Parts: sequence; structure tokens; C-alpha cells
Amino acid sequence: MCRETNHSACAVDRRGFLQSGLSASAALLASGPILLAADRSPVRLAFVEDRNQFSFDTGELRGVLRPDGLSRGLMPLVHVATGKPIARGHGVFSHYRLLDAEKRYGDGAWSWPSQARLLDDGAVEVVWTFDDSCPCLMQAIYRFADPQTLDLTTTVTARHKLRRLEVFLASYFEGFPASFVYVQDSPQAAGQPGFLEARRERGVWQMAPRDEAAVRMIQDGRWQRPPHPVDWQILPNLAAPLAMRRDSESGLAALVMARPEDCFAVATPYGEDSHRSLYLSLLGRDLQAGESCTAKTRLAIRRGLSDAEAIECYEAFRRL
Repeated sequence: MCRETNHSACAVDRRGFLQSGLSASAALLASGPILLAADRSPVRLAFVEDRNQFSFDTGELRGVLRPDGLSRGLMPLVHVATGKPIARGHGVFSHYRLLDAEKRYGDGAWSWPSQARLLDDGAVEVVWTFDDSCPCLMQAIYRFADPQTLDLTTTVTARHKLRRLEVFLASYFEGFPASFVYVQDSPQAAGQPGFLEARRERGVWQMAPRDEAAVRMIQDGRWQRPPHPVDWQILPNLAAPLAMRRDSESGLAALVMARPEDCFAVATPYGEDSHRSLYLSLLGRDLQAGESCTAKTRLAIRRGLSDAEAIECYEAFRRL
């Protein structure tokens, strides 16, 4: 408490305190988005550059983006409260195949040269540098929307005219043996829109298309090109580009989703297959030379999530 005789000195102290507090706040804001956890401690929704990779700890999720400078998405990825590893193999939200009506370009974005940098808001921008044989340039931005949710924006720019360009986005999970796709006509929802479980009797590799045009694109020969050709079993049409894997042991659900206009198919092997993967077939568009297009996608990790709540998560994303 200030005594009357020391009022001026106390006022100076107050100004100094306020100025130092404002400076500290400005420094925190400059380092990335800040939230307050339940205990009022700051939670940073930002990546941190760590040599040639980017680490993160949102309070809910912890891990690394681009481990050892490789284009492998999020790997490792751990749910903090349960200690459950979420990602495996080539990681989660990892750009994989680049396909069009005529060709498959290389084996995947995992092995293409790329550079990454930390943006001012704590997001990470990745740019792939292709040789002259590649038909487009590609950029991706990874940004946390909240402590349990990651947004990914992928942009391609055509070098020459392209037909039915596809960017195939992959996610590989540790555990999570039950896989579901949100379709229009689900036998498990009495023929109504609902989550269709990817069971072994439907085949090893299963894909839900947006519409008949998407089926024609899936079957235009692109998936017979080496390496690793795939025969997709076609599921009912999508109700929305939304898929989910569940891990009953931890109670976690992993959702991957895209805007309807940005994704023409969602794919998965049957749930317990060793890949434990989900895939989004992005774009599927014709492009003129110099034309760009963008796909927006989201990863959400939730605990104790019902099917109805999963759909609500998607609807919130779609309204953005």
C-alpha cells in the first residue's frame, strides 16, 4: 500500500510495473497464439523451431512436425493426459501421392526436397521444390486452431495445363483399430447418413467417393501406377469428407476432415489392417498453367467423443 508521503515514488513504481507487464505480454503475443488453461497457466498454440524440425506442446497434444527435416507430417504425436502415442510410420497429415489423369509424380512428397519456416503467428510453412518433371508447385501451412485441433492448408500452382490433379493426404495412427467414414447411406444407420465402419468383409482397401464423377476419377487408372498399386473397393457416397479412427483403450477419437469442395474421396483400409491409416483425396481439379487452388483440412483429437459430437466438430469446421 502507498503512503501519502511517497505518492510520487509509488506512481513511478506503478508505471514501471505496467510498462514491464505490457512488454512481457507483447513478447508472448509475438511468439504465437496464447490461451489460458484451466489452471490459468499460458498454453501456446505455436510450433517451436528445434534445429531442422518443429516441436509443439499445446497442453493437450505434444510432438514434432517434420522430424529430422523430413516431410512426414506430425511424428511423434502424443496425447498429453493419457500419454497415448497417436502417430506412427510416416506420421499424421503427411502429403503422399501426387496424381493426375496421365501420371503419378514420383513415389510421394515424403521424398521430395522441401524447406520449412516458422511464421510470425507460430504456424509452419512448408514449400516443396520439384524438378522440371513435376507439374506444379506445392505449399502447406500447419496451424493449431485450439489445443486439440490442427488445421492444414495445402496450395498447388500448376506449371502447365493439368487434368484431374489430386493431392493424396495420409495419416497413420498407433493403435486406433476401428476406422469409420461418414457416408450418405450407412447400413449401420438404417440407411441414413452415418459413420460406416470399415470392416474386413468389404475388402482391404475401401474408398468413399463424393459422387459418380469421383468414382470415375478413382477408376481412371491412376491407382494402378507403381509403386504400390491399389484396388479400391467403392463404399457408399460421402455425406461429408469426414473420417474417424477410435482407440477404445484410451477413449480417444482421431478425426480427419476437409471442405466438401476440396475433397472428392475419403479412404481407409479395414480397421485392424496394419497400416491403421486414413486418407483424403484432395482437389481432383483441372488447372490451367499458372492457376492455383487450395484445400483446407483439419485434424481433431478428442476423448470420449460420440458420433454426434464428431459430426458437430465437422459442422463447426465447415462454417469457418
